[in-house]
Amino acid sequence: MSMVSIPGLKDLIENISREQNLPKHSVQEALREALIKGYERYRRAQNFDKRTFDEEYFNNFEVELDVEYGGFRVLATKTIAEEVSDLDHQIALSDVQEFEAEAQLGNEVILDVTPDKLEFGRMAAMQTKQVLAQKLRDRQRQMIQEEYQDLEGTVLQARVLRFERQSVIMAVNSGFGQPEVEAELPKREQLPNDNYRANATFKVFLKKVSTGQQRGPQLMVSRADAGLVVYLFDNEVPEIEDEVVRIVAVAREANPPSRYVGPRTKIAVDTLERDVDPVGACIGARGSRIQVVVNELRGEKIDVIRWSPDPSTYISNALSPARVDEVRLMNTDNRQTHVLVAEDQLSLAIGKEGQNVRLAARLTGWKIDIKDRDKYDRGAEDMKFAELAAQYQAQALEQEEEYDEDDDEPEYQEISAAEPTDITA
Repeated sequence: MSMVSIPGLKDLIENISREQNLPKHSVQEALREALIKGYERYRRAQNFDKRTFDEEYFNNFEVELDVEYGGFRVLATKTIAEEVSDLDHQIALSDVQEFEAEAQLGNEVILDVTPDKLEFGRMAAMQTKQVLAQKLRDRQRQMIQEEYQDLEGTVLQARVLRFERQSVIMAVNSGFGQPEVEAELPKREQLPNDNYRANATFKVFLKKVSTGQQRGPQLMVSRADAGLVVYLFDNEVPEIEDEVVRIVAVAREANPPSRYVGPRTKIAVDTLERDVDPVGACIGARGSRIQVVVNELRGEKIDVIRWSPDPSTYISNALSPARVDEVRLMNTDNRQTHVLVAEDQLSLAIGKEGQNVRLAARLTGWKIDIKDRDKYDRGAEDMKFAELAAQYQAQALEQEEEYDEDDDEPEYQEISAAEPTDITA
């Protein structure tokens, strides 16, 4: 059998495997696919009779690598026929019987169709090189996807490599001894107080593992995701890891809409143990535990509050550090509430540019309206909400009536359309 020689094939496969962090069998498979594409390019160049080759034309061809001797062969699977109409897919029975007397029509044989190295051509070699580079990229992306798919939603250690536009390109790895992989930290996922410089290390939240063929890193990481805060508390507070204390909800504003407002997080915790203070467990003695989290987030302000099944108590706690006098649940269906505070607590409850009340609303899931206790008119507010409730009820009844009319109309049209047909028949 003939063979096209590739000097240093074994060393080439080993070098690619080491540089691209790919197993040798993946490199060999990519090389086989690239060589068969190169052979297709060679055959198309030799197509003097202008034959049309469709996408499946070369499916019966394959490449056999000989790593030890350093070369490859092209093999074709052909069907035995009485009369040959396609030399690439068929072979005459008489030709086969010269070597195998028991050959039958319809049987398949494998033939060596390896071209001469000089005939293979420069264009076919270039095609092989281009396809090989693409196949190696595809396999690398596939391996990254398989390795990191199960790690989506976890926290990894990352190292800054370089900067592209407004994004930071970082190196992450899935565990000890594993090769590093590039990940992108977009502008919207960065913290304003972080100092991203070359080789600086950060803890990042693996937000997304891309499966497409887009250019650039396949992993997207975040420093602004609430999952990072949950991980840091879970890692720092043994009671959370032991499930004595649980994190019920987190509201985070890592990139406030105004540059005059700093990043802030509210976290609601709870416990079923009577003797355990969940808030104190997260803060630690003299603030030692929460300070570790604050330092990792570069000084981000964090409010730890006690969760409660009672909405009024929960909302009051969520507005900490403001002192709340009363919480009025005005509309439980739409989750609207009025919170009454003293005049000197108004700015504290609302927060700078509304950040405190905004985070409290996200944390609790209620629409919170802060009111001055001394200027609050209960009767007028109750009447206003009663009128709104009546309007909502009237609109709901009106929509139900329209819906019922729409349901009846198609039946009437079907009957009226069917009557002339029946009469004519």
